[in-house]
Amino acid sequence: MPTRWGVWPAACSRAPHLRDIIEEDRRLDLERVQWRPLDGAPEETANVSIPIDDVLIAVADAESTVPVHAHWHPIRLELGPYVVEGEMPTMPGFDPGRALTRPSGEFVLLRDVRLGRRSADEAATADVSIGHEALINRYVVEAVSADLMLGFFFPGAEMVSSEPDQPGTPALGGATG
Repeated sequence: MPTRWGVWPAACSRAPHLRDIIEEDRRLDLERVQWRPLDGAPEETANVSIPIDDVLIAVADAESTVPVHAHWHPIRLELGPYVVEGEMPTMPGFDPGRALTRPSGEFVLLRDVRLGRRSADEAATADVSIGHEALINRYVVEAVSADLMLGFFFPGAEMVSSEPDQPGTPALGGATG
């Protein structure tokens, strides 16, 4: 479980799907934890309870919860000290501008998830695979790069289009003529 301060690799004390746990409880109880701070040496800890709001990314080894008939869209997220890349599902015919359904819950599902550290000096790359699926805390995402407009999925995040500019489209703030 990556947080702003480090990673908590552990076993969850309850057996159902991780999504059920993080949406029903306000704390995530972990067992057999090894605390790995971002800056420092790993430490062994027996058990820990983390508030759900502090969990940025949740990864489980359990049975898949991926939608069967989904269309997958590449997405890049910046949150806390991390950059996350993966694919986000939408159902066939999904149009973000006309969608009546909005995401529910605090976390959004991604598949084929890769994680990296953000850097102020250069564009960070997400180069460590963290699992087939991960749940991302949508309220802590600071920037989103995707081929869809996903403002209602990630409120407060800066939306960065991953679509190339169309020929003949004037640049914003530039001179035309």
